[in-house]
Amino acid sequence: MIEGIDGLEGVVAAETVLSEVDGAAGRLVIRGRSLDQLSGHTSFEAATHLLFDGFFDGLPADLTQPLADARSEVFSEVRALDAELVARTPMEAMRALTARLADGDDLATALRLVAAPAVFTAAVTRAQAGHAPLAPDTALGHAADILRMTRGTAPTAAEVALLDAYLVTVCDHGLNASTFAARVVASTRAGLTSAVLAGISALKGPLHGGAPGPVIDMLDAIGSPDNARAWIEAELDCGERLMGFGHRVYRVRDPRADALKRAIKAMADGSNALPGRLAFAEAVEQAALQILKERKPNRSLQTNVEFYTALLLEALAFPPPAFTCVFAIGRVSGWIAHAREQVAGGRLIRPQSRYVGPTPLAA
Repeated sequence: MIEGIDGLEGVVAAETVLSEVDGAAGRLVIRGRSLDQLSGHTSFEAATHLLFDGFFDGLPADLTQPLADARSEVFSEVRALDAELVARTPMEAMRALTARLADGDDLATALRLVAAPAVFTAAVTRAQAGHAPLAPDTALGHAADILRMTRGTAPTAAEVALLDAYLVTVCDHGLNASTFAARVVASTRAGLTSAVLAGISALKGPLHGGAPGPVIDMLDAIGSPDNARAWIEAELDCGERLMGFGHRVYRVRDPRADALKRAIKAMADGSNALPGRLAFAEAVEQAALQILKERKPNRSLQTNVEFYTALLLEALAFPPPAFTCVFAIGRVSGWIAHAREQVAGGRLIRPQSRYVGPTPLAA
């Protein structure tokens, strides 16, 4: 349960059973399990079940088929994907299609909302590439169907495992900006669709979910390991932020970066092209960490989840403009679980502000 700000000290009391982000230790716990126990070892459907457990009546033991059926159901809304939406950013188009779903608080609504970013992102991505959207295949798992709907071809088992690892890694992460936005809306009893739309809108911002795309731009601009130091130093000299490094909570390395790096390495073992790209990214990462340590010795600026997210989604052939949409595909389960937890607590989130403006003169 999340309370408002207590007194004038600005201290927010937040209790949740869903996840713990330990910034000092570099640890992420989701429903009592460490990230290392989940990422690469469980499917997105199983992670969603873990998050939903106790928050929905009639929750089946396996969400694979119910979620597949939900993908098929929400695909009917793709008919609204007109030329105007196709011309917008993938996040804006995906958000507009999600807004067509009815509000509600039951499991059926939740599953449609879990399915929606996956189905709509694939449809928008294909439409923007000049291809017709593909209907879901209810015989496939979530990650496999996302890749098939996006690319039009059957994915390999290694690709499915890589996407599953990513979706599980980002499914929940404490009281981040988008999750807080979702909980605020949920606390008003507006419904799950409204809460998810709030989460999508917050994630859209470049300071939250919009950084992985620029990481690819950075790697492409650097071109080779020999150029890394000069390019990074020139960017910092111009006052530019270095995407993929630093975090508001973690004071050590982001554990999600290591989870994604392990997943990429596992796929790279069977790939002809990926090992070279991975080695290049690692060289850029080491150069960036060294330069940041030299320039900002009093700050701990370590690799965050966005750096290896970019490499992972690139390896799966998602276009960089859609990277944040894929982030939403994974995070939506966390938003919904937090929304249900907030409603169960029964409290409206209403922080107390501190007025610092001018005081009116006495009459």
